Amino acid sequence: MRGNRDLGDELVSRGIKLRQLALLVAVERSGQLSLAAAMMNITQPAASRLLSDLERIVGAQLTRRHSRGVTLTAAGERLASRARSMLRDLDIAGREVRDIDRGKVGAVHLGSVSGPSLDLVLPIVRSLEQSEPHLRVHIDVSSSDRLAAELLSGRLDLYLGRVPDGTDATAFDLTPIGPEPLSLIVNSDHPLARLKRCELRDCLEYDWVMQPTGSMLRGAVERYLTDRGLGMPRTIIATASLTLTLAFVMRSQAVGILSTAAAELFSKESGEAPIRALRVAPELQVAPYSIVTLRDRVPTPAAQLFLNVLREGLRLRHA
Repeated sequence: MRGNRDLGDELVSRGIKLRQLALLVAVERSGQLSLAAAMMNITQPAASRLLSDLERIVGAQLTRRHSRGVTLTAAGERLASRARSMLRDLDIAGREVRDIDRGKVGAVHLGSVSGPSLDLVLPIVRSLEQSEPHLRVHIDVSSSDRLAAELLSGRLDLYLGRVPDGTDATAFDLTPIGPEPLSLIVNSDHPLARLKRCELRDCLEYDWVMQPTGSMLRGAVERYLTDRGLGMPRTIIATASLTLTLAFVMRSQAVGILSTAAAELFSKESGEAPIRALRVAPELQVAPYSIVTLRDRVPTPAAQLFLNVLREGLRLRHA
């Protein structure tokens, strides 16, 4: 019998410290004790003592030294996983407490792939500026691969995108939204923009700008071309940056690929717009995207407010 002691107090009563857990996570990320010590702003001998004390407290070997650095044992990996989640939740709690103390509704940290960031997020943020003037929305537009990592690390509350291949999908809750159509774009003076009838095959004679190999957008494009008996362009400029994609397209004869929502925003059929969308791939799209949240995390009040407005907007859109 353990008496009246709460089972959760076991490691606390033995003297476990947050700094020790943070160091273990830093060791896992860096693979080098010296780098982990630098990340923690402590000396390497101090880091060694912290790890030794942590192993004594938990009663297990957590790290294994070798010529290339240091790796975690199976026990160390499990503790590091728990520590990451706990440290992340502490950061979120600190953010909530500061917002409450300042009398603010708080902030939501949102990630999104480019399509829904323009088609869905932008209108919602504009409406919230009127209805919730104290709610701050921070938006990170990037690929699903990066957004998933940011959500797992605690730097995002939610994102609109997909769970990348190879990522443990059981860690996430998904609210499906729909597919993300893609469009090919060129600058308004491009030879393809002047053709009366432009075909997809014509575009392959030029350099293309798109996301790097392994990204979902790149995979969707490769499958689309293969299914139609076409090869990839000879030269591909790989970037996940919307800004660089637009810059390459506007200042060269490269063909870019954007979400259709972004292409429509930056282009139009006529006039002075610097970008022209080519209607050559009407069925090109990335797999359906979703609202992605962490299954084991309770949303902050600000995040829950944003989720409620987002889901209501989706309900009205599909009504």
